[in-house]
Amino acid sequence: MSDGGPTPSPISGERGIVLVTGGSGYIAGYCIAALLQDGWTVRATVRALSREPEVRASLGKLTACDRLSFTAADLGMDDGWPAALADCTYVLHVASPLPSRNPKDDDELVRPARDGALRVLKAARDAGVRRVVMTASTAAICYGHGGRAQKFTETDWSDETNRADSSAYERSKTIAERAAWDWHRREGGAELVTVNPGAVLGPVPGADFSASIDIVKKLIDGSLPGLPRFGWPLVDVRDIADLHHRAMLSPAASGQRYIGAGDFYWMSDIAEVLRARVPAVARRVPKRTLPDWLVRLSALFDPVVRDRLFELGKLRPVSAAKAKAEPGWAPRPVPDTIVDTANSLIEAGVVKR
Repeated sequence: MSDGGPTPSPISGERGIVLVTGGSGYIAGYCIAALLQDGWTVRATVRALSREPEVRASLGKLTACDRLSFTAADLGMDDGWPAALADCTYVLHVASPLPSRNPKDDDELVRPARDGALRVLKAARDAGVRRVVMTASTAAICYGHGGRAQKFTETDWSDETNRADSSAYERSKTIAERAAWDWHRREGGAELVTVNPGAVLGPVPGADFSASIDIVKKLIDGSLPGLPRFGWPLVDVRDIADLHHRAMLSPAASGQRYIGAGDFYWMSDIAEVLRARVPAVARRVPKRTLPDWLVRLSALFDPVVRDRLFELGKLRPVSAAKAKAEPGWAPRPVPDTIVDTANSLIEAGVVKR
C-alpha cells in the first residue's frame, strides 16, 4: 500500500453519491478521500456549514475534492437529514462523539450515539438508500469482561452493565450499535454493516486529530515520565477507510460486523518501535515501565488517567480474520502505522523535533 494516502479498493461498483456523516472527523476524512479517489461523489455532513472551508482545506491535503459537497445535519435533530440523504446510494455513518474525558453523565455520549444512529437509519430507509455502513468500535466488543488472552471476535459484545470494566465511551458505543442492529431487525430498510476499529492511528492532516493519536503524541513529546501498562489493538486510519469502502460494496458484507484492528500493543511496545525507528524524538520516549501502584497514585491528581484506570494491565486482543477473509481486507503492519503517526505529528509541527 502507498503511504501517500488511502489506497482505493480494487472492488468496483456503480458510482453514485455516498453520504459520509461527521465529515470533519479523522476517520471520516480518510473515508471521504478513499471514496473520491475511487470515483464516487461524496456529500459530507457537518453541524454548521461555516466549517466547510476549514474541512475542505484539510481534506485537500489528502486528495482532490472537486466531487465533494457539504450539507448541515446534526445527530441530535431530525432537520437536515432528508436533504442530506436525497439521491444517495450508500451511507457511511462515521459521526459519533469521542471525548478526551469521561462526561459526568453517560447520556452526554449515549444519547447522540444511539439516537443519531437511529436517526440516520430511519432517514436512509425513507430515502431508499441501498446500504448503511456504521462505524462502531472494539469498545462494543472487548469490555465488561476483564482482560483475556483469547482473541475477541465479532460474536462478542461488551457488557455495558459492568461499570467497573468500562467507561461512558464503551457503554455508548455498545448501546448505539446494539440499538442499530435491533432497529434494523425490526424495521428493515437499507442493508446494515458495522465496522469496529481498534485504537486508530495514522498520519494527521494537521493539528486537529482524533483523541487516539494522543497515544503516540504523549510518547514523543516528553510529557510522560514512564510507561503505564495500558494497551490497545491498533489500526491505521487509511486501512479503516479501506475497510469501510469494502464493507460498502462487498455483496457478502450485508448484515455483518467487522473488526478492523491489528495486534494488541502495550505502551511499552509502541515506545520500543518509536525509539528504534523515529530517531528525531527517540531520546524523549520513556523506557521505564511504571508500576501499577504508581499509576494508581498519579490518578489521584490526573483525571485522564483516573478515567482509564479500569484498563490498567488488561490484555484485550482481537481477531480481524473475518474482515481479511470476506471483503479481503489487508491492513499494513502496525509498526509502520506507529512510525507514520509520529512522523506526521512532527511534520505538522504538533511535536517538535
